[in-house]
Parts: sequence; structure tokens; C-alpha cells
Amino acid sequence: MKRVIFLALFFFFSSSFSVFANSSYVLPYPSTMPGSFFYKIHQAIEKIEQYWYFGNFGQFTYNLEQSDKYLVEAKTLFEYKQYLLGYQALEKSNTYFEQIPTYLERAEKEGKDISEKRALLAQAAKKHREVLEKMRKETPARFIWVAEKSLPVSLDIYPLIEKSNSIRFKSL
Repeated sequence: MKRVIFLALFFFFSSSFSVFANSSYVLPYPSTMPGSFFYKIHQAIEKIEQYWYFGNFGQFTYNLEQSDKYLVEAKTLFEYKQYLLGYQALEKSNTYFEQIPTYLERAEKEGKDISEKRALLAQAAKKHREVLEKMRKETPARFIWVAEKSLPVSLDIYPLIEKSNSIRFKSL
């Protein structure tokens, strides 16, 4: 019996494991999505939270969390073929991500050690780029969105994803 257990443990630990993601950074689970009753409430809370996170490190954290949240929202919406809402969420994610380096630079000018925050930002950027690459493979390059009683809107999705990638690449 001991030999069987030993052999089972030996094969378990000696076998190779496949890794699905290159980055160890973990994105949040999608929160409330557009169309939900609570979505507008979360939007209002988000604006209030911005003032709760004060200081450069606080704003770094706030903007990174919001960028993560909207990236996951965009990914989820694109998966459900809600291209207009996904496009808007990805634009919000970009807006928040673009603000992050400003707060790191300010903290550095104040004499704070930003090495851990810079490493965290690099991990986040790497993870974001992985998600963006997957989104590029799974979404159409262009989509014509036709809403009821409205004019069609052309969404150039690939250029937005490329812009998102370049914004994240600057942080590596």
C-alpha cells in the first residue's frame, strides 16, 4: 500500500503542468455589467471612491483597479457580442491606465520608493496585453452597430485594441 501511494505521489509531482497564463497578475471577477439595475449605482460609487483614494499611491491603486475592472468588463461584453458597450468599456480602461504613470512620477519626485509599484504596473500591463491579444483574436476588426431609431455607428475595434496595447507597452 505504501508503494502505491509513493508511486502515485511520485508521478503526480514529476508530471509536467500546463500553465495557461504567462503573467501571475490576477484580474478581478466582472462586477455589475451595463444593463444591470446596479450598474448606474456602481458608476456613482466609482466617482465618489476617486476621492477616497488620496495621495499618489492611492490614486495609483484606484486607477489600476478601475482599469482592471473595465478591461474585464470589455472582455466579457465582447464575448457576448455587445461590441458597442465593450468598446466603451475598453476606452474607459485605457483612460484609467494612461493616468497611472503620472502618479508614479509624482511619488518618485516626492522621494518615495516606487520600485514595488512599478513592478506591479509591469505585471498588470503584461496581463492586460495577454487579455487584449485574446480579445483581438476573438472580435471582428470592424463592427457596424445599429441601434433602434438611431443611425449606424461604425466601431473600429482593432485600432482601439492596438492603442490599448501601446498604452500598456509603455509601462513595461
